[in-house]
Amino acid sequence: MGGLLRDRVAVVTGGGRGIGRAEALALAAQGAKVVVNNRTPTPADEVVEEIKSKGGTATASHESVATPEGAERIIKTAIDSFGRIDILVNNAGILRDHLVFRMSPEDWDAVVKVHLYGTFYCTRFATPYMVKQRYGRLINTSSEAGLGNPGQANYSASKEGIVGFTRSVSREVGRFGITCNVIRPRAATSMTMRPELIAAWEKAGRQDLINETRAMTPEGIAPLVVFLASEAADSINGCTFLVYRGFVGLYDEPTIGGKLSKDGDWTPEELVDLIPRTLGKGRVRELPPAF
Repeated sequence: MGGLLRDRVAVVTGGGRGIGRAEALALAAQGAKVVVNNRTPTPADEVVEEIKSKGGTATASHESVATPEGAERIIKTAIDSFGRIDILVNNAGILRDHLVFRMSPEDWDAVVKVHLYGTFYCTRFATPYMVKQRYGRLINTSSEAGLGNPGQANYSASKEGIVGFTRSVSREVGRFGITCNVIRPRAATSMTMRPELIAAWEKAGRQDLINETRAMTPEGIAPLVVFLASEAADSINGCTFLVYRGFVGLYDEPTIGGKLSKDGDWTPEELVDLIPRTLGKGRVRELPPAF
């Protein structure tokens, strides 16, 4: 076992499968005591047993991140079991994909509750302990779907909301010795390798995409999360990373790519004339995938 996180206490939500499982195992392998949270009990329990079998320390939580009461109990599990919380990895997620005009309010609410509310709730209850001890690492999970993906308006809105949330929280907590960063991971999981998605790729003749995605294992995400959870990342705050097998990229903050300016207000007629041949030149209505 490594020692990057010795004596640190971590909570990983959605830690029973996929990326969360890989993160929990990697954190434990570097000496962290880990609360493995998963709404479905068996996967969380199995990860805990795997950590223990390798000489690590872990306990399970079966609470839902989608309610404040559940999130508070998740964080309390770390305090009651290990006496503190140093690292929070907000990873829990679900999918309810539909085109927006077929999406039910229930499917919208379910996804937003788990992803966006869950990230807020867990952060809300973890940060008072981190502020008191003047140390903490908050690592949130977004997605490239936040850049725009058909059929995932609920998921995309939640994931891009998490990026904005991270930017604000990072500016609040830095003076207390806490960092808050966000990752956009690419990995083959039960969420990304759904049978209907694979069938669509096969129909499109994209076996290359299937093979490429399958090679991007959840274990390729975990090293960056371990780094961000460590003391070595003390100056890394408010950053957004793209990460997958063998790749780590840092996003630039949003910038203005083009502009029109004049002294005074524009008229609609002026913009009708100018935008199509300047800012709007080359734009199309039917947009290609963002990633």
